[in-house]
Amino acid sequence: MSGQDEFGEIARLFRPLTGGAAGAFDLLDDAAVVPGRAGHELVVTKDAVVEGVHVPDGEAPELVAQKLLRVNLSDLAAKAAEPFGCFLAVAWSERFGPAEREAFARGLGEDLRRFGVALLGGDTVRTPGPFWASLTALGWVPEGAMVRRAGAKPGDGLFVSGAIGDGTLGLAAVRGEIADPDGFLVERYRRPRPRLDLRAALRADASAAADVSDGLLADAGHIAEASGVALSLDLDRLPLSAAAKAWLDGQSDRAAALVRLATGGDDYEVVCTAAAGAGPPGFTRIGEAAAGRGIAVRVEGRIVDPGAGGWRHL
Repeated sequence: MSGQDEFGEIARLFRPLTGGAAGAFDLLDDAAVVPGRAGHELVVTKDAVVEGVHVPDGEAPELVAQKLLRVNLSDLAAKAAEPFGCFLAVAWSERFGPAEREAFARGLGEDLRRFGVALLGGDTVRTPGPFWASLTALGWVPEGAMVRRAGAKPGDGLFVSGAIGDGTLGLAAVRGEIADPDGFLVERYRRPRPRLDLRAALRADASAAADVSDGLLADAGHIAEASGVALSLDLDRLPLSAAAKAWLDGQSDRAAALVRLATGGDDYEVVCTAAAGAGPPGFTRIGEAAAGRGIAVRVEGRIVDPGAGGWRHL
């Protein structure tokens, strides 16, 4: 892509997505300024998507853009941060002609407005390989209020928000492996909802937290490792949507099916620890933290082997 074409397209497709943010300089500069916010700390996270790995080959460009933004906002949600800006890097493959690039920008713009986030800068290039895009998201937390993975203590309860398993079942529905008559599971996979609504509850009650992207067991494992505790999970307590319950009822091996739901990933809920009790509002208790290391997983009171526990990036 020639310099003139690249800059012209950036001005046409992405300049409107800055929302007039002063530090973005209308994307005319090669850097941005992020002004401070009194009494707050800046939280920065970065995630990428690769076509054929994180999103299906041939996925609609607007859905790719929205998933890219939402998985990054999910990371901020688990840190109890309030998002405000982002930087985008995108490598257009041959599949992404002018119409596809416009659709990507349109989908991104819709979600930026939906979540109150401004595009502050980035880069666009071409690639002979598969399409990929990376987004860096920025958010604010009051000083000392970011919820880390480290912080869980023996005696804490383990909690998870929302429903678990819809992401992995949604991917199976996209692949035609299971039925999804009303499209609920596919929507949950393609356009996950970052749990930004849990910010206040996490700041008030959580001792540690992570977003459920790689799978509930894997992400709970990240908390256990960072905090130096052992976790015990009871999969019979797993909160499930009506669609996931219906799928589970049709499985002959309940234990294996629950493990699949707890390891499949792409749910973008929040798993956290908190002092023993009811836990943060909007969360379901699924286990406990104790002294030691590792994770014990139970179904109907029996220890089960969860395998790898979730998605492995390498």
